[in-house]
Amino acid sequence: MASVGKIARRTFLIGAAAIAGGVAIGYYYYRKPYPNPLEGELAEGEATFNPYVKVASDNTITVIAPRAEMGQGVSTSLAALVAEELDVGLDRIKVEHGPAAYAYYNSEMLAEGGPFAFYNDGLFAETARGAMGALGKILGFQGTGGSSSIRDGFDKMRQAGAATRHVLVEAAAKKLGVPASELETADATITHKASGKSLTYGEVAVAAAQIEPPAMLKLREKAEWKLLGKPQMRTDMLAKVTGAPIFGVDVTLPDMLHGTVKMSPRFWSKPVKSDLSKAEKMPGVIKIVPLDTTYGHGFGVIAENTWAAFKAADAIEVEWADAEYPADSAAISRALTDALATQGSALRDDGNVDTAFADAPREKIVEADYAVPYLAHACMEPMNATARLKDGVLDIWSPNQMPTITRQLCAGAAGIEQDKVNVHTTFLGGGFGRRGEMDFSIYAALLAKEAGGKPVKVIWTREEDTRHDVYRPAAAGKFQARLGDDGLPVAIDMKIASPSIIASVLRRTFPSLSPVGPDKTIAEGSFDQPYVVPNYRVAAIPAQISVPVGFWRSVGNSYNGFFHEAFMDEIATAGKTDPVELRRKLMTTHPTALKVVEKVAEMSKWGETLPAGKAKGFAFTLSFGSWVGEVVQVADTPAGIRIEKVWIAADVGTAIDPGIIEAQLVSGAIYGLSAAMGQEITFADGMVEQSNFHDFDAMRIFQCPTFEVAILENAKKMGGVGEVATPPAIPALANAVFALTGKRIRSLPLSKEVSFA
Repeated sequence: MASVGKIARRTFLIGAAAIAGGVAIGYYYYRKPYPNPLEGELAEGEATFNPYVKVASDNTITVIAPRAEMGQGVSTSLAALVAEELDVGLDRIKVEHGPAAYAYYNSEMLAEGGPFAFYNDGLFAETARGAMGALGKILGFQGTGGSSSIRDGFDKMRQAGAATRHVLVEAAAKKLGVPASELETADATITHKASGKSLTYGEVAVAAAQIEPPAMLKLREKAEWKLLGKPQMRTDMLAKVTGAPIFGVDVTLPDMLHGTVKMSPRFWSKPVKSDLSKAEKMPGVIKIVPLDTTYGHGFGVIAENTWAAFKAADAIEVEWADAEYPADSAAISRALTDALATQGSALRDDGNVDTAFADAPREKIVEADYAVPYLAHACMEPMNATARLKDGVLDIWSPNQMPTITRQLCAGAAGIEQDKVNVHTTFLGGGFGRRGEMDFSIYAALLAKEAGGKPVKVIWTREEDTRHDVYRPAAAGKFQARLGDDGLPVAIDMKIASPSIIASVLRRTFPSLSPVGPDKTIAEGSFDQPYVVPNYRVAAIPAQISVPVGFWRSVGNSYNGFFHEAFMDEIATAGKTDPVELRRKLMTTHPTALKVVEKVAEMSKWGETLPAGKAKGFAFTLSFGSWVGEVVQVADTPAGIRIEKVWIAADVGTAIDPGIIEAQLVSGAIYGLSAAMGQEITFADGMVEQSNFHDFDAMRIFQCPTFEVAILENAKKMGGVGEVATPPAIPALANAVFALTGKRIRSLPLSKEVSFA
């Protein structure tokens, strides 16, 4: 397999050619399966049937769930997909993440990467999805993100379970001397009822591994499901409630050293001068290592314990070069405003917006400017990784979301080939996109080079973590609407400016590559919403601000949800239309959206008369394939505004585990409400001002509202879950605050203008 850097240009061109002419370039290569990475790691008496399943002679069944478990329940749901077709309960299954391997590519994560709305099923959009999905396989792109894990694994994992069951039954039929059609399976046992004979899966596993299954097998219909569609006990629950050592920070190895990093507080800046002498003489310090990477510049400390490493990092005396980007938040805001004065790329351009506005009377125009700040990911487990470079082999224990890219970039850092790198993906103490980055793993690999074959556990301080994130970008928007005589919009014009996430990611991971085409993340959540307005234009403008930005839970939807839905609320107010009724009228051609809106309105008793001092706000967003409506109820109290209750209706197409879906919807909403209430990353003298939870806090338990959730399954296609409740939570709260106070707050966090209890 070629490196991403070497083949990405070619495969982008292949995808473009496939889109333009429908040419099946490299079809054979695309169809050819990757080798099963489990075959070289089998224990005695253990058999593997595909990259996802192992069965041992003692009847232990292991399912490889090759997506990072960061609390979202993916290990449970992926295992359930296999278990359903394998005819076993989840209590019979051991779940592992598995190695970094191209066999675990994620097609779905890239398939929706084009500038198309999820509901756009036209020929060009579908061809593009096919090409981008193929690109995911060609690159061997193993990654967790984009709320794509179950969508990608839905068929793969069930086919893996079905194929395993098929060959086990075939092997049992040979051993029992009976037709396979007379055998039944249940609870990891194969039974021949007529004779009363039975065999466990383990007893025939080795023989079954020699049988080639059919390329495709008929999978169980939804009506036949025993596990899927029902809440399951989480496979990771016991380890978490008993404090098992499952996270990256828990890794302990013989002769282990400890480390930390001190990187430039001004991104990309190098040291002008430094003095390491004081730090090098401190007790427990072994070595201080200069770090010069595509992620930034600084120093790594190797010590006998973590505290010694932390203290030595504090003692390094260094003067850093100036920042290459605007030095403070005010200058960054001006750069975003300046960007809005340029044209940008129209990702949606229905009708003729300019003509629609040309003769509009002033009283029919609604205008607003919106802005949001940078945001940190604020994972509870700070960035960390443990690495050992010994005898030319690098082992790295890393709570990461991208194992194959981690392997590739760490191999480069260590100066060895990729096949000499073993990535051990631990559980993640929060990810939200942050652990899709490779910096914490690369730094561990670089320190391992200097550790004489001993493992080094590298843990960042919370301050280093907060001040060296790849942030949710700051963004600004300029919005206009023209209202008709009925109060409904006849034209909408939206311009959104933000630094390009794609360009930023490429700069620090594959700097030889340039982004291709418009970055849809700038305007996703605005250009792709299911509203029908005769004249509707949404333009994305990349702002040239080089503060590192990355994938934050729901990505561009996180701020465009606020922009779009708060502005829709303004349109409703200006047109004297109820906010829910406005959506009903603008979504008539999208019945899935309409049903979600009506369901959440019904749940929340929208339109009821509330007591004085209480109000509700509504918002709807379509993101990652799921259609979500939320209503937030707030109350005015002596201590400030209290968020009392949140109603969520989400159509996910097919619900694999309602319990996990509900947990993720609540989690996503809390993440969004936290951002809306009080979070922001600000800059002074080129440096991040926030450092820890005292000045970048999340919603606390006492502030959490009660939740009521409805899960719908009307959509034609399956949607994601992990991120989809974040975007509508933010505008629903802002709209509730307006309904309560009359203040239309157009910039976040809301706490700049109101206080929360």
